[in-house]
Amino acid sequence: MIDLRINDQIHSVDVTPDTPLLWVLRDILGMVGTKFGCGIAECGACTVHLDGKAVRACVLPIGAVSGRSVTTIEGVGADPVGKAVQEAWIERDVVQCGYCQPGQIMAATALLKETPHPTDMQIDEALSGNICRCGTYGRIRDAVHAAAERQS
Repeated sequence: MIDLRINDQIHSVDVTPDTPLLWVLRDILGMVGTKFGCGIAECGACTVHLDGKAVRACVLPIGAVSGRSVTTIEGVGADPVGKAVQEAWIERDVVQCGYCQPGQIMAATALLKETPHPTDMQIDEALSGNICRCGTYGRIRDAVHAAAERQS
């Protein structure tokens, strides 16, 4: 059994240490908000926070997570910055198909926690690993700025 702290709750799972976090979240714990995209950490759909840093759950072995804190899209709204990002996403009508949005929100939240008032360049750089096939990048950037303003 491996004990995990996910969204401030302890979960015990019976998996091998090399099982990717994404599959534990989705298949074992039923937290399906974190999406499977490419499986090789290139698209960002599976982005979660590990000790506050944005990481790709599809390639992160569960053995590397034990004793650390994981936040998923299901829990990010409990954080004031995460809540501000989610509200800005709705206000700015960012979502089209929505598939990439959990990863985008997680990346944006991690950025704003480190850089409360980012420039366009900082936003583009921080979210560059999160692919949106609908191309809502302009609205994503606008929503990040709006969330930053909420923190002022």
